[in-house]
This record gives sequence, structure tokens and C-alpha cells, in this order.
Amino acid sequence: MGPALPRASSNQVTALLVRWSQGDSDAAEKLFPLVYDELRRVARRCMAGERPDHTLQSTALVHEAYLRLIDQGTAHPNDRVHFFAIAAQIMRRILVDHARARSASKRGGKNLTITLTEAVAAAPQKRELDLLVLDSALQGLSEIDAQQAQIVELRFFAGLSIEETSQALRISAATVKRDWASARAWLYREMRNAEA
Repeated sequence: MGPALPRASSNQVTALLVRWSQGDSDAAEKLFPLVYDELRRVARRCMAGERPDHTLQSTALVHEAYLRLIDQGTAHPNDRVHFFAIAAQIMRRILVDHARARSASKRGGKNLTITLTEAVAAAPQKRELDLLVLDSALQGLSEIDAQQAQIVELRFFAGLSIEETSQALRISAATVKRDWASARAWLYREMRNAEA
């Protein structure tokens, strides 16, 4: 599922997140250079399978997500895993908003697609799917089981491991594994039905 998040500056990142959550705006500025490379990795993962001429590039996605993250006063990540989980969720929303705007402007035009790998699909082959279909399926899943939807966001979009997802959601690794398998099967079925 990709490499684990780098740990080199974990203490620094956590200390800055704590200061930021306490209202220190300087901490947010100091945090960005420390997390930039990892945010780019998350952005590349979120944009996997997008067409090469996509108007939104991973660097722009990182900057937009970071600006939204520091501008929203409600989400104060308490550790680095939580920070990257929130960042991945924001990136997904930016891409979905972008896909909706593009679809609306082209009336009947093709929606943005991403590669659905074995990370979500029950079958190991790669498939192209509509980002809006995935978003709709995730919204449906969150209405049935919010925890499973969060696990998909953390595993698929943020690229977190089972252990990191367990830490971020404060649930056991066994629960993450079980819910991950269940969510993948449910999403695969829903998206296949939507595309039929």
C-alpha cells in the first residue's frame, strides 16, 4: 500500500501541530516545509490515473489543500497521521469539486477518471472509474458506516498503512482490516452498478 510515512521529523511536526492547534499561526508556516514532500506524495496518490493534461497539477493541489487546511478553524490535527488524513480528505474534495465544475461546464462531457487499483477493487486488475462515481459511492458508504468510509479515505487517498489508519481512528488494526475488506467489496459492487 505504499511506503509508511517518513518519521524523521515526527517530533517536530507533532510539536508544530500542537502549537498550531493552540492558535500559533507561526507554527502553520513552519510546518509547511516539513510536510511538503509528504503532501506531494498524497497529492500524487489522489491524482493517480488523472489525464496528463489535467488542469490541476499535484503542486497546485498541495498548495490549495494546505491553504484550506490552515484557513478552516475547526480542524486542528493533533498528530501527524491525523494531519495527513485531513489533508487527503481535503484533496479529495478539491478534485471532486473540480470534476463537478468541469462536468457542469461541458454538459454531457466525460467526467474525470482515476485508476481504481486493488486498493479499492475486490479484483486485482486495474480499472478506470469516474471520480464522481467514487465520491458518490463513498458518500453512500458514509451514510451506512462512517468508519468504513473514513478507512477508505485514509487507506486509498492518504496511503496510510493498516497501523497508521488504526492510530488515526483510534481503533484496533484487526477492526481496520475487517472494515477495509468489507468497504472494498461494498464500493466495488456500488460502483459497478453505477457504471452499468
